[in-house]
Parts: sequence; structure tokens; C-alpha cells
Amino acid sequence: MDKFTVLTGIAAPLPQENIDTDKIIPARFLKTTKRSGLGVHAFDSMRYNADGSENPDFILNQAPYRNSRILITHDNLGCGSSREHAPWALLDFGIRCVIAPSFADIFFNNCFKNGILPIALPREICDELMADSRMGENARITIDLQRQVVVRPDGTEIAFEVDPLRRRLLLEGLDDIGQTLQHEDAIETFEARRRLDEPWMPSITID
Repeated sequence: MDKFTVLTGIAAPLPQENIDTDKIIPARFLKTTKRSGLGVHAFDSMRYNADGSENPDFILNQAPYRNSRILITHDNLGCGSSREHAPWALLDFGIRCVIAPSFADIFFNNCFKNGILPIALPREICDELMADSRMGENARITIDLQRQVVVRPDGTEIAFEVDPLRRRLLLEGLDDIGQTLQHEDAIETFEARRRLDEPWMPSITID
């Protein structure tokens, strides 16, 4: 997956609590096993009217937020079912960072696994960042994962905490498979030795 080091962009304010995974990506779009192509359906029920036209009141349909790479919401983002399609849809839309006071546990973990940085900040700080984002094109927010700070448009820095292992994996652009492949030589050595000691056992080959 793509490395996450420093991200600067327009943040979209979505001041709602309990945005569940069905709102992020409705169940009818879960037939695919591909991570691409889901962005057009992200927040489908909020983004589109019944006739398929865009809802002009929804923030991601408004300039300049159509190209937002940061999303700011209220408590309990990603609650509901554990579908991994939710972070897939956000990532395919272009979102690389979500900021909220709290997250559902499985959604929180799935974000890291798919290259999205979830940042938990106090409600009052989230409200301040939302106020910044409402200033539009000129109010860009910077997320510096190396330094673990959010930089507001006025230069004020807000510290955040990330698990050290998860931080390293994002900085290096490693998902679970990429992390495993870092040990490819050791795996090949083990398999070669096992083939000699236990020739009747099936072998594992890393392509």
C-alpha cells in the first residue's frame, strides 16, 4: 500500500455521530472482492437522491470538498457491521485520514490495514478542526505522521498518539502481506530445512 508520511489537504467536516459502516458503504455494494471501484458509492445514501442525482447538501458533493483527503466526524465512526469494504470505499474515494473523538474497534483496525490513518482527538478539538475546514480552499490541514502532529491552517500543532508498530507500517507502506514478505529469506530458509527433515510434508513457496 502507499506510504503515509505527510498529508496536506482540504478536510471535509461531517458533524455526525455513529456513522456506521452501512452508511459508509451500503450492503448492496459488498458483492465485490476488489478494493477499487467502491469510492463512487461511498456514503451512497447521503450522497445521492432517490433518482440517482447528487444531493447538493452533502459535503462531499460541494466544492472544494470533492477532493478531500481528510474526513472529520464525531463519535463512534465506523460502528455497525465489520465490513472491510468501508475503509476500501473511503480509500478509493481518496480519503487517507479520518479524525474523530472515537472509533468502532474493528473499523479502526481495518483503517490501518488498508493505509488509512485514524486519529482520535477530543471532541472540542474535532470541532475546532471542523471550523477550520469550513473556511474552504485556503484552510488546509497537515497530518505529519512522522512527528505525530496535526497542523492547523494557522500553524498550531495538535499532538496525537499512534501505536508504534502501526505507525511504522504506515510510514513504510506495509500491509500484512508486505510485513510478512520482509521475512521472506527466513521463511525460505525454514522451508528448505523442513523439506530435508520432513520430505512428506507439503511445501510453501513465496512468489
